[in-house]
This record gives sequence, structure tokens and C-alpha cells, in this order.
Amino acid sequence: MNEQVHEEYPDPHHDVYSKTVFGFWIYLLTDFVLFGVLMATFAVLRFSFFGGASPASLFHLPVNFIQALILLVSTYTIALGAAYSHRENKSATLIYFLITFILGAAFVVMGHLEFSRLISNGNSWQRSGYLSAYFTLVGTHMLHMLFALLWVIVLMIPVCREGITPTGIKRITCLKMFWQFLNIIWIFIFIIVYLLGVK
Repeated sequence: MNEQVHEEYPDPHHDVYSKTVFGFWIYLLTDFVLFGVLMATFAVLRFSFFGGASPASLFHLPVNFIQALILLVSTYTIALGAAYSHRENKSATLIYFLITFILGAAFVVMGHLEFSRLISNGNSWQRSGYLSAYFTLVGTHMLHMLFALLWVIVLMIPVCREGITPTGIKRITCLKMFWQFLNIIWIFIFIIVYLLGVK
């Protein structure tokens, strides 16, 4: 009896599906190492102000909290979108991914405005070791977010044209994992950079 290689609907335990998800977990682990190194560098330079402004005067904690809350809500909406994709509900998948995209874009815009405000006030990455570490850490996260937003667009175009396919579900699952990974990283950044820094 020949083993069925392809299924009309992907099973989380299906060989191809599980290998793809496992491979993406490996990638996320390497990305976690990258952010771990950047956070360790920030921790070493967290008091290297060199006469510049301290975190308490640089950041507005309520604004940063709203930014973190936006990303947290987007993690919930992308999980709903992925769940509806497994149910082959095209309209609900598109709606929740659209909401996720809007929330993610708002998060990135807020980060850009914060960068612009700091630089316009003379607090660029060249001002001190602390700011160099800050811009590197948060900027790397923002680049990942921009990539995730682009990924949402790339994946939703085939969904609009072809509907929910097994390949599409596999890719949506990887995107969901990536987005949730970025949310976890941002929680660490919010605590280490903003919450402990402003305290």
C-alpha cells in the first residue's frame, strides 16, 4: 500500500509540514542568538552615557507601553488569522491579517517617530555608547518588523487570488511564528531598555 505523500489539507503531523515548521524553529533559534548578543551588548553599555542624556529623559514610558500593547494585540490577531486559515475561511483570514498589518505598521511608525525625535534632539547613535547599543538593538527589531509586514503582503496576495491552499497554510504558520517571536523579543526589549532604564 503506497503511503500518501500529498494531502488536500495539511496535517500538523504531516511529514512535509512538520519538517518545514521544525526548520523554521531552527531559524528562529539563530535569530534569538542574534538578539541575545545585542541585548548583552546593550547591558554592558547601559550606563555609558558619556555626559549625554539618561534614559529617564530620553524616553516617554506611556508611549512605549502603548507601542508594546499594539504589538501584543497584533500577536493575538495574527494567531486568529492563522487559525481561520486552517479552517479554510478565506474572508476571516484576510480580515485578521489586515488588522495585524495595520497594527504592525502603527508599531513601526511609532518606532520611526521615536528615532526621529531622538536624532533631532541631538541624541543619535553617535552620541554615546548607550545610544549606539540602543539604536542597534531596537533598529534591528524594527528591520525584522518591516520584513514581517512585507511578508504579510506577499502571503495575502495569493490568498486573495487562489484562496486557502495547503502551501499557503504552511507559509502562514511560519509567518505567525515569526511575528510571535518578534513580540517576545519586544517584551524583553521593553523591560530591559525602557522599563528598567526609565525606573
